[in-house]
Amino acid sequence: MNVYDFTVKTNRGVEKSLSEYKGKVLLIVNTASQCGFTPQFEELQKLYEQYKDKGLEILGFPCNQFAEQDPGTADEIQDFCRVNYGVTFQIFEKGDVRGETAQPLFKYLTEQKGFKGFDMNHPIAPVLVEALKANFPEFLEGDGIKWNFTKFLIDRQGNVVERFEPTTVPSAIAGDIEKLL
Repeated sequence: MNVYDFTVKTNRGVEKSLSEYKGKVLLIVNTASQCGFTPQFEELQKLYEQYKDKGLEILGFPCNQFAEQDPGTADEIQDFCRVNYGVTFQIFEKGDVRGETAQPLFKYLTEQKGFKGFDMNHPIAPVLVEALKANFPEFLEGDGIKWNFTKFLIDRQGNVVERFEPTTVPSAIAGDIEKLL
C-alpha cells in the first residue's frame, strides 16, 4: 500500500485519485488560514515554484480541527490562499486529519511516520506546547497530527519518506525534496 491507493476530494468536491501523481514527489500538508503557522503558505508556494518543473507537487488539505482555525468555505479558503500568499498548488476539500473522523489518507500517513517532537527553537513552539497542554492534552499523545501545517514528504513511488511538524519551516525541507527529485 502507498499514497497512490487513496482517493481524495478537491476543493470543488471532485473525487481525485492520488495515483494521478505517480512519478511525482509530493509534499502533503494539513493547512489552516487563521493559524500562527499560516505564513508557511508563502514558503510552500516558493518551494512549489522552485521545484514543480522537476516533479514536485504540493497538496494542501485544509482542516478546522485545531481550535477552528480554518472555518471558511472551500471558496473562501481558496481565495484566501491565492490572494494572500499567491498559492497555485492544489488545495483539497477541508476535512479532519486526526482521530476517528480523520480522512483515510491522514490515518495512513500518521501510521507510516509517527510524531518525533517539535523543533523547540521555533519561536511559536513553546506557545504551541503550552496551548496543547492546557486545551488539547489528548493531542500530545500518540502519533496523531498535533497541529496545522504538519507536512509529509512522499517519494516518486508513493512511499512516505518523512514527516515534518509545524515547527519545521518549509524552506528547511528543500534539501530533503532535492534528494528525491
